[in-house]
Amino acid sequence: EGGLFAPPLGLEGKVALNAGGGSEAGTGTATGSSSGGSRMHSRVHSLIHSQVHSRVQSRLPSLSVPKRTESEILIPVVPDEVLLNSNLIQHLALNAKDAALLYGVLMRTKEDPNSSETISYAPFTLFPSPVPTSLFNQAFEVQQDFNLLVDKISMDSEFLKNSLASTAEADEFTARLFNIYTQVLDEGIAQSITLGVNRSDYMFDKRPKLTATLKQVEINTIAASFAGLAARVPEVHRHVMNVWGKPDEAAKILSNKAVKGICKGIARAWHLYGSPDAVVLFLVEKISRNIFDQRCLEMELWKKNVQVIRRQMYEIYERGIMDDNKKLFVDGNEVAVAYFRTGYSPDDYTCDECWIARLMIERSMAIKCPNIATHLVGTKKIQQELVREGVLEKFLPDDPAAVERIRATFVGLYSIDEGPEGDEIIAKALADPESYVLKPQREGGGNNIFGEELRQILGGIKDKALRSAFILMDRIKPQVVKNYLLQSGAAVKLSDCVVELGVFGVYIRNCNRLSMNLSAGHLLRTKRTEFADGGVAAGVAVLDTPYLI
Repeated sequence: EGGLFAPPLGLEGKVALNAGGGSEAGTGTATGSSSGGSRMHSRVHSLIHSQVHSRVQSRLPSLSVPKRTESEILIPVVPDEVLLNSNLIQHLALNAKDAALLYGVLMRTKEDPNSSETISYAPFTLFPSPVPTSLFNQAFEVQQDFNLLVDKISMDSEFLKNSLASTAEADEFTARLFNIYTQVLDEGIAQSITLGVNRSDYMFDKRPKLTATLKQVEINTIAASFAGLAARVPEVHRHVMNVWGKPDEAAKILSNKAVKGICKGIARAWHLYGSPDAVVLFLVEKISRNIFDQRCLEMELWKKNVQVIRRQMYEIYERGIMDDNKKLFVDGNEVAVAYFRTGYSPDDYTCDECWIARLMIERSMAIKCPNIATHLVGTKKIQQELVREGVLEKFLPDDPAAVERIRATFVGLYSIDEGPEGDEIIAKALADPESYVLKPQREGGGNNIFGEELRQILGGIKDKALRSAFILMDRIKPQVVKNYLLQSGAAVKLSDCVVELGVFGVYIRNCNRLSMNLSAGHLLRTKRTEFADGGVAAGVAVLDTPYLI
């Protein structure tokens, strides 16, 4: 009665997932239905042979929400008299945009993506979105379990080799990553210290007559982005609440410590490296619209007296060397930590020299974030293998409670490799394509396949190689909320939206012991239900703040 947020009611919207990682650049487009064999062949060809350009800034799942009755939509998170008050909304939106600029929720423009002379606010919601407190806490509590699990898997070369063998045969990008992994193993791992910065992404699955549950979209083990901007959005939403006349609600908005948590891990790894003159190397993309998100981390490290340099992959090839002791130097700077904000997509390796640079980094004494093994743990195939009976117990044999916490977040993931198991799930998906998502071994978003296009591509896959390049995943059915999405140059209009919660995790392993294991902060992103694909850079997904209910 007169409160800011109404409690969540039931709904049964359907969603298709795109489990990318923390993509740093690109554009996004809506995905429609395929029409004809030529398009299917083109789609398969582009996915398998790495000819899909990276199209998405962040890694929000792709959505395909069927028509819903009005009763299936959650009542608005803000009272109707506010949502429908156009004068008030315009007033709040103007204040929100100015606050975003003042608090540093910034991106470079599409027109001039490599210059900071012209900037805009990063897209965000006008109001914070309701998030069930129990599910928010569950996501934070399980993150340390996921950190430990990822680290354990990265040390099991036999599991990685067996799990990724068929995928490496079918997918050239996975094969090249895997070749680097095997070369490093054969030569001997030079650095015993491992730094992990992960982000596990979830949606709130709502089934008829049941309460919402936390279900994992994916875990990102490389280039998990938006910690920097996400930490600044709460101040914007507090300001909006205050301007609206809701100071008590403004005071309840959570702060976000993601930057401090991630930088605590990077700085600790830098210290463990043991050379006070060494630097942290940020490996970045050529086009960096999202540079301010990265700069938030850089500035926090500089405050800790940790020197940071930024380089692209090809610059490591041109100006990097590894000495006889396997120390990595770039432009004369010894590298203590190599922190990847690129390297997750085939498009990030524009030439063979980029692959040579990646191998040199992996062979060196620099602490990698992530190392190549941890990068491979984040592939779709490994995610699918983890749902198999006994796999979690294999890696966490002495912690059944952790196994239970992790498994509670899983949805169905299925291998479609050649054989009875793959044949059976393909038949189910062909009969009911709206219940599944077809996922290629790609990060960065914009690649997943749903609906009629899923049916056509699955129907056209006949040989083992093509089948091994995909997995199938159950669709999550998310709760829908109403909000205004503020995007530069776009009209302010009320929209049906879904949210995705990400939790950052940071860990350090020194030899065989974890010396740090943190749940480091969160990221909430919101997206209109009508878009099938796209991310923050594309102006489809936007940054958000959880308001716990």
